[in-house]
Amino acid sequence: MTTSKQLMVRAAARNNAEWCAAMSRSHGLASEFGLQTWTAPARTPQYYPDAVTLVPGADPAALAARIDTTTPGASVKDSFADLDLSEAGFHVLFEAQWIHRPASTSAAAPALAWDVAGDPDTLHAWALAWDDGDGNARLFRPELLDDPATFVLAGRSASGLVVAGAVASRSDHVVGISNVFALDGGPDAAWPVVLDAVHWLFPTLPVVGYEHGDDLAAAVRHGFELLGPLRVWLHG
Repeated sequence: MTTSKQLMVRAAARNNAEWCAAMSRSHGLASEFGLQTWTAPARTPQYYPDAVTLVPGADPAALAARIDTTTPGASVKDSFADLDLSEAGFHVLFEAQWIHRPASTSAAAPALAWDVAGDPDTLHAWALAWDDGDGNARLFRPELLDDPATFVLAGRSASGLVVAGAVASRSDHVVGISNVFALDGGPDAAWPVVLDAVHWLFPTLPVVGYEHGDDLAAAVRHGFELLGPLRVWLHG
């Protein structure tokens, strides 16, 4: 991996940890940034890890000691895919790739209008569309709107309904994108809207995130390049 890619992976990992911290705060949960890892001592919201490594070669034992492995469901985002957490009782849940798209590159014109959720009702409408009937819409709480680095991007149909979107998390050097969705057309329908919004909101920041499977292939079709692997480990 080149030095520039190594630095971008570190920036992506830090950005992702900051987003996980913001989501945890919105649920009233404290967390902590250390030199090697971000960790939360209590169980984080569904789909969010209890720890994210920030540098290669993090100490597995020290990491495990800073999270709750007694309550079922503890997970770790191994940002550099270089840890062995099996001795601490973890197994690999899935593998993915960090992705990167340079700032200010052209994107396809979006077919949908977009805005940033700024009130609880809009956030809830976005969450219902994101959830698509799975029963997890309340994961996104109104407290999330208080975070100055979090932007919930809502793509709207001609009738004003939220039909696509993502979350953009701004940090010093990158903007991270997560929770990309579209009710029709999947990520290929969502990415033009998301990238247009990011270009207007953060014209000088490169875009980062992580994907796997078909979602990764869609991101590559929309101008992203692969940075390197990551793993998510699950305890038990």
